[in-house]
Amino acid sequence: MRPALKSGLLPVWRDRETLQIGIDPRRAIALSGIGQAAFVVGLLDGSRDRDQVIAAAAGRGIPAQTTERILTLLAAGGALDDFPAGTFRELPLALRAKLAPELATTSLAYRDGDGGARALARRRAAVVRIEGDRRIGRAAARLLNAAGVGQVHFVRPPADDPARLASGGEFPRSGQFTDAGRSPDAGRSPDAGRSPDTGRPSGAAKPSGAARLIAARGDRGSGKRRGAARQSRSAEALRPRIAPVIRPDLIILAGRQPIERLAPLARARVPHLAVMAGEAIGIVGPLVVPGQTACLLCLDYVRAGNDPAWPLILAQIGRKRPEPPACDAVLATAVAAQAAAQALTAIEKGPMATAAANGTLELVLPDWRWRRRTWPPHPACPCGSHTTR
Repeated sequence: MRPALKSGLLPVWRDRETLQIGIDPRRAIALSGIGQAAFVVGLLDGSRDRDQVIAAAAGRGIPAQTTERILTLLAAGGALDDFPAGTFRELPLALRAKLAPELATTSLAYRDGDGGARALARRRAAVVRIEGDRRIGRAAARLLNAAGVGQVHFVRPPADDPARLASGGEFPRSGQFTDAGRSPDAGRSPDAGRSPDTGRPSGAAKPSGAARLIAARGDRGSGKRRGAARQSRSAEALRPRIAPVIRPDLIILAGRQPIERLAPLARARVPHLAVMAGEAIGIVGPLVVPGQTACLLCLDYVRAGNDPAWPLILAQIGRKRPEPPACDAVLATAVAAQAAAQALTAIEKGPMATAAANGTLELVLPDWRWRRRTWPPHPACPCGSHTTR
């Protein structure tokens, strides 16, 4: 372990005998009567372990007991980090510099004594999937990537196969940020890389039954001919090559989701955070932990209890939306930032520690304040969260 002053705090002198570490009184602490022992503070840059700090101070005539007392006072005041040296060795220099503000903020916000090392480890190991609205979704993805989340994937889920996506989807095993909403074949010939007999990309997985049914209904006679051709081929030739699946730790659903999307998410037991903006209102939440917290259907049951017309309204808004949406650049950015903040809390402290568990965070313009609304599990909802104790 290597003791270091928290990097987000600036040491300043109040007088010749009093050193203040930090500026804002909500973070700062002051050490009085240290005088000549101020040299010890200069040693706390994380380059030495505890014994080396004591030895270096002793070389300047400072007793070991005095050095130990300074270290104890700094640690008790929350101004000292004991950063694991192994974490430094694991981080490349460029990545360490990039994540320095994240470590400093996390260490101060949560008063972690390890300089944010544990929080960083959880972030780097996390996989977050973002689906839906491109404007908010991609903004949240960029923030999470910059915050050090190991894998962030933005996708536009195909409407014909929500069940496959609920299990986590097909992810590459490397890379920090991918945008699966954009085709990797953009700019290529429409027929490039496609199998001549199926029209699908070479090596692509066989479409689901639902997708084939929809295609058959749309193509009518041509769909029947293609179906007969598929049946004539051997089962071995049709066997799909499926990429390794990495189950996400969290799914962020940006925009209003079709009701068909919710049941597969609940079955997959994947925590998911709803995010929405429209009518000059931003809403982040609820963060659903299947079987433990209020789900998105619970909210509709509550609304239906308060407004008998809600089921009819819900059926309409599932098919149409206002154009253009009343969500300007500032609101979209604020919602994306709040969504990223709740996601990071879920990764570092667990989903139940977020303000969006059993609640929504709402920003109603022109007000500047986020307000929280509580949504308890509804007893009529089939999610069964109301029975959880």
